Amino acid sequence: QVQLVESGGGLVQAGGSLRLSCAASGSIFSINAMGWYRQAPGKLRELVARITRGGSTNYADSVKGRFTISRDNAKNTVYLQMNNLKPEDTAVYYCNVEESIHYWGQGTQVTVSS
Repeated sequence: QVQLVESGGGLVQAGGSLRLSCAASGSIFSINAMGWYRQAPGKLRELVARITRGGSTNYADSVKGRFTISRDNAKNTVYLQMNNLKPEDTAVYYCNVEESIHYWGQGTQVTVSS
């Protein structure tokens, strides 16, 4: 089976930074893309950032210019560098791996205090 292990979440003050990591392991065939989603209390889950196998990226408008997604293909790991964090970024962040089947991480809490 494929497992996704997330790390890097926590509590940070507004304006601070966090770096999320998500490592995929197990019976991986081919990862087409990896991404990060988040869900804040009372809100729908939304795409934060996504990176394809070829390195193409896209971001939610709300995080563009502040967050950077990257991946290490050799390690099957995706990262989300989050800078200039805002209280509105507070959410549970979920790693997503796209093969023919989509896999989800367990979620990691990011809390930004003002």
